[in-house]
Amino acid sequence: MALLTLRDITLAFGGPPLFDGITLQIEPGDRLCLLGRNGTGKSTLLKLLAGQLPSEGGEIIRQQGLKVALVSQEIPQDITGTVFEVVARHPPLQADSDQWQHDQQVERVLNRLHLDGEAPFATLSGGTKRRVLLAQALVSNPDILLLDEPTNHLDIDTILWLEEFLARTITTCLFVTHDRAFARRLANRVAEVDRGKLFAFSCNYDQFVERREALLSAEVTRMALFDKKLAQEEAWIRQGIKARRTRNEGRVRALKALREEYRSRRSRQGTARMQLQEAERSGRLVVEAEEVSFGYADRPVIRTLSTTIMRGDKIGIIGPNGSGKSTLLKLLLGELQPQSGSVRQGTRLEVLYMDQLREQLDPDKSVAENVGEGNDTLVIGGRSRHIIGYLQDFLFSPERARSPVSILSGGERNRLLLAKLFTRPANLLVLDEPTNDLDAETLELLEDLLVEYGGTLLVVSHDREFLNNVVGSTLAINPDGTVKETEGGYDDWLREHQVEEAGPVAPAKPTAERGKPQKERARRLSFKEERELEMLPDRIAELEAEQEAIHTTLADPDFYKTAGPEVVTFTARLEVLEAELLTAYSRWEELERLR
Repeated sequence: MALLTLRDITLAFGGPPLFDGITLQIEPGDRLCLLGRNGTGKSTLLKLLAGQLPSEGGEIIRQQGLKVALVSQEIPQDITGTVFEVVARHPPLQADSDQWQHDQQVERVLNRLHLDGEAPFATLSGGTKRRVLLAQALVSNPDILLLDEPTNHLDIDTILWLEEFLARTITTCLFVTHDRAFARRLANRVAEVDRGKLFAFSCNYDQFVERREALLSAEVTRMALFDKKLAQEEAWIRQGIKARRTRNEGRVRALKALREEYRSRRSRQGTARMQLQEAERSGRLVVEAEEVSFGYADRPVIRTLSTTIMRGDKIGIIGPNGSGKSTLLKLLLGELQPQSGSVRQGTRLEVLYMDQLREQLDPDKSVAENVGEGNDTLVIGGRSRHIIGYLQDFLFSPERARSPVSILSGGERNRLLLAKLFTRPANLLVLDEPTNDLDAETLELLEDLLVEYGGTLLVVSHDREFLNNVVGSTLAINPDGTVKETEGGYDDWLREHQVEEAGPVAPAKPTAERGKPQKERARRLSFKEERELEMLPDRIAELEAEQEAIHTTLADPDFYKTAGPEVVTFTARLEVLEAELLTAYSRWEELERLR
């Protein structure tokens, strides 16, 4: 029997229906991942399920005595008291025994979530505050736990802990997330809110992606056929007097129905069209740090960091909240001076910096004013564009472009800051948590944009899949302030970290088949190795083409009539090419064997 059922729910806030007859059932054991573009109503749907918001139409059926707890996306600013007091808040209890049992439950939950009940709530980090609010929800022993973007602003270690905790402890939950790795780990059902409708799939996240693509493709085909039929019927009705005398009244009524369906049709929200403007190439060296250390008071933050960042490098920076990731960025950019060691910046650097708190946006100004800074036109890619048209590329309608930033959602603010940054050319892009609140489509577009970006990238992120897809090496800040550099993305760092934690492997004991060679254990290629393998065929083709051109030249008798020192030069170049080709082929075979 379903714990909670939605039937034909409708809701609108003065515009197009946010929910237009949505239906959903939540069964015991469901771990339902709720997806959708920014602004489609995911948070509103959670509030409906939690009973915090009434619907305008339809029916919500709850199992008798059902307990639902919601952990919202935003942390309330007015919470005071110790952690125990925050978690223990409840309606007045009827008896002392009830109070004692409630306090015991609070203690059990605090222990399970590794929280200090005596710590003042206001002094906690954002990630720990979220854990306290989760504890507050769990104290009531909910039958359904609702989580709105639970991984936002959490570091990777806390995200991994939360994944494991929910997988082991929570039976039924519904969560909104854009963290693909989190959804892949937990979801056994997926639902998507799209244009007022809700589409539910009984499958995991990867299967959902495949099914959704198939549905969208079928929808495009169906809409094209509909538009073709409507055009044919419109042409028929506009024919001359003879056609009107003999026209079929049923066909006319059908045409009216087609027109009405066309008017009421809601197109899927488009995909953002983002474009990075690259400045003049920087010098080959971007940043060089040697034995850099920095700290606050008696607390070391960064210790003995040495690294070299070259033009075109894409570096990911990871570490627990409060470990000093933003401090590391400021040291590399020269905004902070190291207490020991040295940092040297390269030449011709044009830096774009996206801060984590989005303080570059003025909440009292409109969207257009924040991007245009008083101008109606912008120069993008060498041509003039009106500010409204440019913002439409980032999915801001003309009405939304004139709205104040203060009313935007988190995802819209993130998109707006990207729009503001991308108006200026840069060859060094610095992004501090760029993925927070972005919907899946915009996130994938940003990934593609950064992979193709020819400049240098420094990015702080807790999105594991984003790091795997974008960066070529990773700087991980350890608890003691040291920084470990690893080739590849998050998974590459994790494998190396696990090997280091396991310690040296003991020598294998001799076996009866000691003389038999052991099969080498396969491993995944790192991000850089994958890119190198992709580029090797083109590189080999270039070398062979150059080699063939030199052979053709040297075989031409007319060449020697005017050639002087060029003969020696070409011959020496042939030797170099042969050595480079031998190395390239050897490397190609090695990478293919590893893969």
